[in-house]
Amino acid sequence: MSLLAEAPGYFRVYSDGSIKRDKRETVPASDDSSSNGYKSKDVVISSTKPICARVFLPDTPDSSSLLPVLVYFHGGGFCSVSTTWLGYHTFLGYLAVKSQSIVLSVDYRLAPENRLPAAYDDCYSSLEWLSCQASSDPWLERADLSRVFLSGDSAGGNIVHNVVIRTIQEQSCDQVKIKGLLPIHPFFGGEERTEKERASEEAAHFSDLLWKLSLPEGLNRDHPWCNFEKAELSMAEWSRFPAVLVFVAGSDFFKERDVMYAAFLEKKGVEVKLLEAEGEVHVYHVLHPESEATCLLLKQMSEFIHSF
Repeated sequence: MSLLAEAPGYFRVYSDGSIKRDKRETVPASDDSSSNGYKSKDVVISSTKPICARVFLPDTPDSSSLLPVLVYFHGGGFCSVSTTWLGYHTFLGYLAVKSQSIVLSVDYRLAPENRLPAAYDDCYSSLEWLSCQASSDPWLERADLSRVFLSGDSAGGNIVHNVVIRTIQEQSCDQVKIKGLLPIHPFFGGEERTEKERASEEAAHFSDLLWKLSLPEGLNRDHPWCNFEKAELSMAEWSRFPAVLVFVAGSDFFKERDVMYAAFLEKKGVEVKLLEAEGEVHVYHVLHPESEATCLLLKQMSEFIHSF
């Protein structure tokens, strides 16, 4: 058994298709908000699959007003990472405080053990869970389900796109009103190489490998889950697509496709805006949650949420 590919600090893939995930520093949930302005707890979305999530609740001066809800899907190429990781926990706690929102961050099943659409199904299930639990969980009693936002980075940004398409096509989760999407450095692909991908073959091959590990066997990168241009929605369905704020990083390998994604949505009549963090790398907000660039990202996300 030989090493096929490696994402240092994340995982290693072997020739037999197995994957070994590296351990990273994690943070337990805590209901003590005295030091950082928010508290957190872990919840079970489904005990059978299983799917878990972490809820972040900010301290608020007005204890009676309803709060918007942001549902977050972490990155990791569908193959790695957890919302309990230190970078995610810190960033999402800060986001709850800055935006004065309830944040629900989902730990979905990972590939290749659970290939797509497992991650999409799990994250969609989190919306169903939210609609059912909002009336019975004390942490969600102030959740304003008429102001729900979906966000996520890398593979999580891809999940945002595919989950909202499912809600539109199935006209489901009626109790949860999705007002806007905030994909951060979303992970897309396609069989045809972009200019950036042709110039960066090593990175492109690694991206291909992630899709090979994640997509069901027999599907290629032109499947709509990977290639947004292949999405099959009617114009009436595109008209129900929520407003989108796409975040890109100037030094990110995926920037080119993310710019294409924003342009594609605009052509479909979707209200879309693109913001670039110049000189920043892929998922910098998780790697450096205390940085100046991350502080700006938090501000931009908060402003978008409160524009509705």
